[in-house]
Amino acid sequence: MGGEGVLKPLLGLLLLLTGVSGQEWCATITIDMEWEGGYIANFSSQTLIPFEGLDAIFTFDLPVDSVEYGQNGVEMIDDTHVRLTDIFFTETGEWKLARFQVDYSGDTQPAIIDVDMNSQEACDGLSWTTATPYTNPCEPTGMAPYDYSQALCMSFLFYEAERSGALPADQRVTPWRWDSALGDGADVGHDLTGGYYDAGDHVKFGFPMAVTTTVLSWGLIDFSQGYEQAGQTEYGRAAVKWATDYFLKAHTAEYELYGQVGNGSLDHEFWGRPEDMLMERPAFKIDRENPGSELACETAAALAAASIVFQGVDNTYSAELLDVARELYAFGDEYRLEYQESISDAMDFYTSSGYGDELLWGALWLYRATGEASYLTKAQEAWGEFDLGHYAYSFDWDKKKAGAYALGSMLDPNNTQYEDALKEFLRFVQEDAPYTPEGLVFLDIWGSNRHSANVAFLALWAAKYGDQADAATNTAWATKQLNLLLGDTGHSFVVGFGVDPPQRPHHRSSSCPIPPDTCNDWGFDQEGPNPHVLYGALVGGPDENGVWEDDRGDYVHNEVACDYNAAYTGVLAAVIEINN
Repeated sequence: MGGEGVLKPLLGLLLLLTGVSGQEWCATITIDMEWEGGYIANFSSQTLIPFEGLDAIFTFDLPVDSVEYGQNGVEMIDDTHVRLTDIFFTETGEWKLARFQVDYSGDTQPAIIDVDMNSQEACDGLSWTTATPYTNPCEPTGMAPYDYSQALCMSFLFYEAERSGALPADQRVTPWRWDSALGDGADVGHDLTGGYYDAGDHVKFGFPMAVTTTVLSWGLIDFSQGYEQAGQTEYGRAAVKWATDYFLKAHTAEYELYGQVGNGSLDHEFWGRPEDMLMERPAFKIDRENPGSELACETAAALAAASIVFQGVDNTYSAELLDVARELYAFGDEYRLEYQESISDAMDFYTSSGYGDELLWGALWLYRATGEASYLTKAQEAWGEFDLGHYAYSFDWDKKKAGAYALGSMLDPNNTQYEDALKEFLRFVQEDAPYTPEGLVFLDIWGSNRHSANVAFLALWAAKYGDQADAATNTAWATKQLNLLLGDTGHSFVVGFGVDPPQRPHHRSSSCPIPPDTCNDWGFDQEGPNPHVLYGALVGGPDENGVWEDDRGDYVHNEVACDYNAAYTGVLAAVIEINN
């Protein structure tokens, strides 16, 4: 039973199980799967007494051959007593689920009749409480026509739901998200826990995660008043830091960066909770022999932007981020190769169209963070070498040119190439790009809402920092796009927000019931709403005809993703500024 430390305790699921032998089971144990000679069980509990690491002794009524517990410790004391240990099991008062496999040779299934957890009786269930139902902690504020502040708050709930690794004590998305993927990086001898699951799946794709971090940071920097007015600055910083802490772990040497954890094909064959993953999760890296310029330079941009976010808040951390950003940009510039040539598993999911725009984008963010003219020179060199002043038709995880136009117009105002290119891009989007019948700009069938939000972000940025002659037009256009996402089409595209929002997003975690119920095909196939509301998530969006269905199986139009919410979050902050 390899894979991650799939261990997390849930409290007081006081179910009484009866085995084949007729023995009464421990009330905090439930069977997940069973077969002749073996079963997989969940131990569900919550402790109110602080402790460091799990140390639980399980007593069976009949002999067992072996017990497997992820990558954690198993000690066979004798054939009816087994000790399970896990050094990552540290939270107090949190839900946890310990999932383990039992193999036996006899004809009768051995029942677990006693559990001693860190010297606490954890079998009868009498000392445990039930889980508090997850409700939306983002209170309405009364803003009209839409509650942009509540929507901004909810967007950070979505990022909390996408967290991988050991969850913090202030995690708000409970009880259906717990620690997961605690073994990430074990195959390469590094701690690669943390970061974000990419979308409705459980792979950690470093490239789009880095883009998400850059854009989230950008919104925190340039629409800071909107964040402050909504009371969301600290949540925004926490969302950024969850990614940047992971990037620091992933940068294991000067010319080495782990850019993916999890095999996309294996992962996508599994429909279930990340807490229950059993498949291998290999780690993939770039280095001097196998470089990846997009990945290195975009991660550099993310760290440079985040260093600005933390300036004056945590200067030591800010400086650490900037030091690594310098190393990664130099790596990406010196050893040039498209990153999917080195991390081939990413090719089927996030294939880059070229690294020239990341060289430009990363250089501009490093110039903004450092003020060093050499980075502005690097940006200009990339602009000329890759002919980056033409053919920008979108702004997304792959194509950064339009974002670089905006950033460059601020940082290099005497060079009109950036401002001219930005104005032409926004003119194209507003006048020549296709639209749905409802008025949503349509730049790509995959995640059309994401593209609308991304360009709305640039339009609002230009309204605040660009040519003021166009400010009113850009503001009105972008606000209309946002309102279409929030409900002007007749329904909301944001889970848990507004009128008739999506209830069946293509998202594994929220589609699964709380254990001991299993997920698998049920979570995908059942026709009702997802058991858990994925508050704040922006779903993919309609086709060019404005057609959209709330279909869990439609990953083109109804999946969610971290990058979908990044610029959308900044748009909300910008509109909050405008309305205050």
